[in-house]
Amino acid sequence: MADSPVREYKTIVSDSGDSSYVNKLLVATAATGLVRMEWVQARYGQIIPANWSLVQMIEFMNSYIPLRYQVDDAQNMIAHHMISADMEWLLLIEHDTMPPPDAFIRFNEYMRAGDTPVVSGLYYTRSRPSEPLVYRGRGMSFYSDWEMGDKVWVDGVPTGCLLVHRSIIKALWDVSPEYLLKGQTIRRVFDTPRNIWFDPESNQYNTKTGTSDLAWCDRIMKEDIFEKAGWPDYVGKEYPFLIDTNIFCGHINNDGERFP
Repeated sequence: MADSPVREYKTIVSDSGDSSYVNKLLVATAATGLVRMEWVQARYGQIIPANWSLVQMIEFMNSYIPLRYQVDDAQNMIAHHMISADMEWLLLIEHDTMPPPDAFIRFNEYMRAGDTPVVSGLYYTRSRPSEPLVYRGRGMSFYSDWEMGDKVWVDGVPTGCLLVHRSIIKALWDVSPEYLLKGQTIRRVFDTPRNIWFDPESNQYNTKTGTSDLAWCDRIMKEDIFEKAGWPDYVGKEYPFLIDTNIFCGHINNDGERFP
């Protein structure tokens, strides 16, 4: 009886040489180190648009995760990574903001159109009563003249679920001061107002505090960033930032309570 032929098993990798993967979107989350399972489901349960050049890597030690930093420091590390990796869009999803399942599909429409540099989802404050983070003006409470499904133009957006075009981050990066963080030189694209000074004329101390998101919006408008970034239609616009209320996000605390 003739010997049976020996089968040789091979693994063949054929490289087409086509570098069609595009550095399109950086999805970044600044985290305290603790997230709810509901957030994990919302973040990683997203419907992925067809024909996305998507590579998802889960590698604990080498992942890029700004962990236990101040919010603005973590955001500046993310901005540094975006510029270094030559990404076209940045999507910030904070660790307590849960986007709806079709968020990536809706954001993909804005990326494909390429005519809106800053787009935010809608979510509410973690408070009682819970209020929408929709702002026109400062010190005027929230803006309420809209309905679910509307696209609302505002002058202040939060960073919990925010899509930003690279040109905006780059224009801010170019004019931002450098600072050292954990041995790494980055730039202060985002900053949390926390200032105190003495006014000799009134003989009083003054303080200025706030959040990095609204300070970031104010800076874009005051420093002509839209013009520097090449968005002439947005120069001088009273309400230049878009909130798409169809991207309605949950806001969750560590106990699992959702707002609103």
